[in-house]
Formats: sequence, C-alpha cells, structure tokens
Amino acid sequence: MLGEALVDLSLDDRVGAANGLAMTARAGGSPANVAVGLARLGVCTRFAGRISADLLGTFLRAHLERSGVDLTLAVDAPEPTTVAIVGLDEAGTAAYSFYVEGTADWQWQAGELPANEAGAAIHTGSLAIALEPGAQVLAGWIARQRARDAFVSLDPNVRPTLMLDLPGYRTRLHTLVAQAQLVKVSDEDLRALEPGVDPLQTATEWAQRGPDLVVLTHGAGGSTAIVAGREPVRCEALAVHLVDTVGAGDAFAAGLIAFLAENDSLRRGACALLDRAALTEALRFAGLVAAVTCTRRGADPPWRAELGASALERAI
Repeated sequence: MLGEALVDLSLDDRVGAANGLAMTARAGGSPANVAVGLARLGVCTRFAGRISADLLGTFLRAHLERSGVDLTLAVDAPEPTTVAIVGLDEAGTAAYSFYVEGTADWQWQAGELPANEAGAAIHTGSLAIALEPGAQVLAGWIARQRARDAFVSLDPNVRPTLMLDLPGYRTRLHTLVAQAQLVKVSDEDLRALEPGVDPLQTATEWAQRGPDLVVLTHGAGGSTAIVAGREPVRCEALAVHLVDTVGAGDAFAAGLIAFLAENDSLRRGACALLDRAALTEALRFAGLVAAVTCTRRGADPPWRAELGASALERAI
C-alpha cells in the first residue's frame, strides 16, 4: 500500500458544552484503510506512507501495527499529521473537510520510496496521487514499477474540494489508469470527474485504456465488474443496519484485493481471465467486507474471523 495515513475527527455522539465541541479521533486515509482491511483479512501487507512523529502520527502507527500491517517501508516524517473533519448526514453518509497544508503525507522525495520487488502488487490512489509536491513523485515511481512488471491497483477516491488543478489531475489520473491492472472507482468519483456522463460509460472507457479489470461501486446500489470486450457483471449490495459509510469504499477495495490474492489473480492479465462466476464471487465478498464496515463507527473493517453467516446476522 502506498499513500496517506491521516486522522478523521468526527462529532461525538455526546453533546458538548455550549462553548465546546466534542469530537472523536479515528484512524483514516484511504490507502492506510485498505492496508488495515487487507491485514485483518490475513493478507501480508506492507504500508509505505509518510507518518508524522507527532502525537497523531504515533496513534496512527499503533493502529496500523495492531491490525497486522508491516511498517518497515513507512517513513518517519517531521511534518504534522493530516487531519480530516468528518460530517455525517441523517442517512450516515460522510462528507469531509481536509487540513493538508504542509502535512506529512504529500512531501515525498524520490529517495524515500521503496525499491522494486519482483512479483510485488501495489495499491495506491486517493489524495496521494492528487496533492503536490508528492503526487508527481509517486506517479513517476508507479510508472517505473509498472515497467518492471509490478501489479498496480488504483482507487482514485476523488475529493473535488482539493482538486485545484482538475485538468492536470485528470491527465495524471488517466495515465495511472492506463498503467493499472485493477481499478476500483465509485459512481461519486466519476460524476466529479465527468459531470453529466453516465459513470458506467466512463468506467467502460477506462477498461479499454489498459486495466484488466475495472470495478465500479454504486454505494447501496451494489457494484459492477467490467472487463474490456465482455458484458459487465453486476452484484447487488447487502442490506444492513447502517451506522455510517466512512471507510466503506476502502473496505470494499480490501475485500476485492484479498479475494484476488487468494485466487492467484494479482498478476498481469489474470483478472481478465476470471469468468462471470468468479467475478460475481469477488464482488460479493468485497461487498460483505464493506457491509460489515458500514455497521460500525469510522473506518473499522472486519477481521477474517468476523466474517461468515454470523456477520450478516449481526449486520442486518
């Protein structure tokens, strides 16, 4: 995993004093969330991120390590931790405000990035590929890894309020899409990137740019797997008692990657060989991981032992 690890601050359930606002700090950052989700599912996972030495960074390190994530590739960063303020509407859908100026996650130097390893699978995306000065450094590194036959997984996780240079970001993103074997993207992402265009149309066009597999998520509407030249495969979402949607997309990505890893499909060309039954199973498993996460506060994906029939019984 390569990208940001940040802290989400959300309004506490308890009402604060008239002159105060009670908030709860939880671990966040899309690539870090995916790393946690994968490690909890039993997939050997290393996280390459710039983690601050401040109090919040120490909290993030402890959270990642408790979840089983290997931090040997993480950088000890002198800059402060990135913070996101999370607001929830009455339906439990999250909206974010980010405090990113001068923080650790975006200050990548080429020498801080890990060396290439044969057979490695890389997942990245979100703010790490959007915010300068680090975005260009990461894009160059990913291009080099792709040239060395690494499997690249991408989740744009678009945050429109931070895209100050949308044309430049779109150009970089299209290059990354063409380099990736697996792309997971949401309806919301594609509507932000291509207003007025059907997200399924955009996702289908992306699948023709080079990825073996594009998976489009529709929130409560389920997900669709797209392989170029084939009919899309659709899977309905599980109905659960929703607490909030924070980290749901990241949990879905973790479930999807875990399924592919366990089926020896984190290799170039392998995802395109999956038949409809296998793609449906992959979407169902990823959907289960995301559904359980939606029954909890914050980005708190399930451990492998928590999945199964009992997980659904508790979630519904």
